[in-house]
Amino acid sequence: MDLIELAVKAKQGDEEAFLERMSVDKHKLYGIAYSYMLNQQDALDAVQETVSKVWAKRKSLKQPEYFTTWVIRILIRVCMDEQKKKRREVPTAADHMGYDAILAPQSVDSDHKLDMEKQIRKLQPKYRMVIVLKYYRDLTIPDIAELMDKPEGTIRTWLHKGLKQMRTEMLEEKDQEEKESPWTEDRKVRKYV
Repeated sequence: MDLIELAVKAKQGDEEAFLERMSVDKHKLYGIAYSYMLNQQDALDAVQETVSKVWAKRKSLKQPEYFTTWVIRILIRVCMDEQKKKRREVPTAADHMGYDAILAPQSVDSDHKLDMEKQIRKLQPKYRMVIVLKYYRDLTIPDIAELMDKPEGTIRTWLHKGLKQMRTEMLEEKDQEEKESPWTEDRKVRKYV
């Protein structure tokens, strides 16, 4: 059975077809949820909430060929709602300890990855979403435009502005680190203050 047939049967209430269709996109959904929620448990909770909402709203799906796009839209809304709730909550010391343990660098590559993730988190939500969908989920500009219900030109602008903001902030941080470095560039001799 192809994906469109599975989506049609899922819309009609076939639980097996629904579960099979959802399992096709499970890695993509988890990746998007993780990019928003920044930890495994919250990402899994968001995916679970999304599956529940998709099942409840399955009859509102207008075009079965856009099933994945429709599910991702619901997932993004769920993630954004959860982020709003978290902003209202006061984090505890245990929350910070768990977060730091997850982000503990393992190697130089992971340090670079963490720097990128830190820069992405600083972006406005619309820029962050476009960058994550483009570079982490490998979606095309037309797919992102369809998903976000925006014109392709708007998506290209947001992508350009988001990348420009990341480059600017990374260069500023690099310049700041070089100024604070105890090593001189020309002689590699330790400065004594």
